[in-house]
Amino acid sequence: MFRMHSAIWRISWQRQIILIVLSVIIAGLAAVPLEYQKDIVNHLSDRSADQYELLRLCIEMFALILLSLGFKWVLGFQSGTLGEDTIRFLRARIYESAVEKFKGDRQDLKEGTLATMISAEAEELGKFTGGAFSDPVVQIGTLLSVVIFIAASQPGLGLLALCIITPQAFLVLLTQKQVNRLVAERVHVLRQSTDAVLGSELQTVSQSVIEDFDRIYETRRRMFVWKLSTKFVISALSGGGTVAVLLMGGWLVIDERTDVGTVVAATAGLARLQGPTTFLIAFYRQVSATRVKFELLSEMAARNPNLR
Repeated sequence: MFRMHSAIWRISWQRQIILIVLSVIIAGLAAVPLEYQKDIVNHLSDRSADQYELLRLCIEMFALILLSLGFKWVLGFQSGTLGEDTIRFLRARIYESAVEKFKGDRQDLKEGTLATMISAEAEELGKFTGGAFSDPVVQIGTLLSVVIFIAASQPGLGLLALCIITPQAFLVLLTQKQVNRLVAERVHVLRQSTDAVLGSELQTVSQSVIEDFDRIYETRRRMFVWKLSTKFVISALSGGGTVAVLLMGGWLVIDERTDVGTVVAATAGLARLQGPTTFLIAFYRQVSATRVKFELLSEMAARNPNLR
């Protein structure tokens, strides 16, 4: 993973710094609407509630939401543009190197493998480049911001929120190794079958190619089992966490050890945590799968110096 990220940093470090700065700003704004939500709920429960104060709080909350969305728009555009630039660079590099090889009558790089590298593998690696650093900064920063807000409002609820997130991370770490193995197997089989198709007449395609397609199907089917089973357990943990926050928060309100606004904000904060958690899980899976493909392309570059 370090090799892949260091390679990405070398070719795009200046633009990555801009993306990271934008990510830190977005993460810093993540918990601010929750504070406003808590203040609004508590203001409504006050007998001396004032409509103009309520209006002020709502306007300020919406302004901050718009500000955060604006930064997210800029981040998304810059990240997407960087990804497309990298895809263009990789495709041009692979194609130009292949042309040089064919001019020298060295045809050890098969057409099927070349087509797969240019079409699918280069695109997946390029897309990943745009968010390689900024995406985890945004999501981890958001998690920290929200957890700190909940813990500052009510330490017990903050600890509970942390206990809900931690098992999900360990579960993904345990299952992703199997998914990575299946990803590598699928790439190898796809290259092999594409080589066979492009290297023969369609009418004479061997039965082995059809069997390769069956192997690709079986590999993807097993990947679905691992991914969906993990998603089921994570969703169950999230649902149980929401119930636990409501139970603990309600108990504290009844004992007059906290206020309703804090419980509402904590519940909303827990919902906010699910977005970054789900994204980080998906991002980790993407990093792992992309790393497998990066290593496969690196192996090909090692055997074909013109690709370096």
